[in-house]
This record gives sequence, structure tokens and C-alpha cells, in this order.
Amino acid sequence: MSGIIFGKEGWTPKRLDNLTGKTYVITGANTGAGFEASKLLLSKGAEVLMLNRNPLKSEAAISNLKQEFGVGAKVGFIRMDLAELDSVRTAANQVIVSVPKIDALICNAAIAQVPKQKFTTDGFESQLGVNHYGHFLLCGLLFERLEATNGRIVVVGSEGYKMGIKTIQFDDMNWDKNYNPMHTYCHSKLAQIMFAYELQDRIKAVDRHVGVYVCHPGASATSLIKNSGGLKDRIIFGLMSITPLVQSAEKGAYPEVMCATEAERNLNQKAYYGPTGRMQWTGPVGECKLEPFAQDKEVATKLWKISEKATNFKWNF
Repeated sequence: MSGIIFGKEGWTPKRLDNLTGKTYVITGANTGAGFEASKLLLSKGAEVLMLNRNPLKSEAAISNLKQEFGVGAKVGFIRMDLAELDSVRTAANQVIVSVPKIDALICNAAIAQVPKQKFTTDGFESQLGVNHYGHFLLCGLLFERLEATNGRIVVVGSEGYKMGIKTIQFDDMNWDKNYNPMHTYCHSKLAQIMFAYELQDRIKAVDRHVGVYVCHPGASATSLIKNSGGLKDRIIFGLMSITPLVQSAEKGAYPEVMCATEAERNLNQKAYYGPTGRMQWTGPVGECKLEPFAQDKEVATKLWKISEKATNFKWNF
């Protein structure tokens, strides 16, 4: 199915139109794919608002972007730590006050392969807490602002979703009994993806108007593993990064930018977008194979209920 719409080379930034007047909110945008996505969007005149944890890195990123695109480049930053639900609530309130419209919220931030079990401020296993619960709450808090302009939510998943236990571990969400850096990361990314498809169904059922798209960056040379992974994983990925198995961070940003900007008629909300080449790690960006368990309705419904309870947030549907 890949490449039907976008041709042999897949989706590339050549397809981007003028984005003046459009506003994009991106989590984790001071490095890696999020930073590269910001560059692509700013290059076409868009406004970008970064939601990042680290103020110093954010200021440095903004300085670099203004050097490249001029002092008038519309790029800003609000501090938000996905590991603290209160921080997510505060940041969402600031977004609502400071941004009159959002064309797309790109859920890009993540932590990966944390070597030893850690917990968020609210007591969640850190990868599930940051990657899933934090974004679940943020999407809910910004939903009405997105709907006001028929905006979009882009959930950046990972091919890791199919490398773990292939379902949600409801009897031990914090992995107290069987913590494993990789499997637990995969669990968090599967939760994100299942949330996105369940959100699509709920939006459709009540005739609301926000598009939800799911993508993955493939294997990209970002700082994700470097920032949160253990020494062994950092060494392995560092070696892989100098082989053709890993693509640039810029190419890793293509799927999320595509999902945020491409004409609605050219996208399928039930699809899963990313590199379509070897193992779906690299190659032309298009529609990828999605494993059926990622859209297991019974599991997704249960996950939704648990996520509402965990975040103390009920979606207004």
C-alpha cells in the first residue's frame, strides 16, 4: 500500500505548501526529529510553539532557528515536563492563553529504554508516564482549541510497538515484576498508538472535528537513546547510526510533518505512516504495515478508561 499517493520517492518536503498563518505545537522539539520538524515548518512560514522540558536547550534551539530563518521567525517555547501531570496542565493553560489557534499538535517527545525502573512525579513507570499518560492529558486539554480550526493531532509512535509483549500489561502497568528497558518502552509506544486509534473512533462517534494521525520515524539518528537509554543501548545505537540501517533525524521528521500538513484527502486516519523500506526503518515515507493487535478494540477501550483515571482527566465527549 505504500507509495500509492506519493510516488517512488515517497512523501518529501517538496510537497509542503506555504504555511504562513498556520500554527504547530510540538512536544520535545529542541533536538532530534522534533527540532527538524520545526525547521521544515518554519521554512514555509509557519509558527512553531515548542513544549520542552529544558529551558536552556530550548533557548539554544530557538537561537539556532532564528539564525537560520531570521529574527522574525515565529518560534516560541513553553516549559512542559511530561513526567509531571501538573506541568502538563500548566503548559496547556499557557498554550490556550498564548495561541489563538492550533493547526496541529505533534506528540513527538519521548524517552526510551530507560535502564532501570523509574517513576514519574505521579507514580507511573517513567516511559508509560511520559510517552503515553502525559500526551493523553495534553491532547485532552488542547482538544477544543484544536477543534476550533479543524486541527489535527499527530501521534509519533515507534516500530517498537511490535517488539514487546504486543498488548497492554493491565495487571502490572508499572512493570514492578518484569521491568525490561526495551519491552517497557515498547509497551508505552503501543499504548500511544492504541490511544490514537481509539481517539479516532470516539471523535467519529460524536461527530467532532479533529483529525488524528499515527506515524513513526523509523530508525533515525536522534538523541532519544543517548538521552535516556543505558550504556549498552547507547553503544549499540551509536554503532548502528553510522550504517545504512539508520537515517538522518531530518528524514525521521518527514512522517510527522506529512501528517501535520498534507491535504486531508491524501491521508487515511486508520493508516500508520513512516519509512517503507527495509524493516520500515528507512526508505520512502508512505503507508506502513500495521499489526492488527495495535487496533484491538477491547484492549484500547480498557486502556482509555485506565488512562482517564490515571490522569484524573475525563474527555468531554
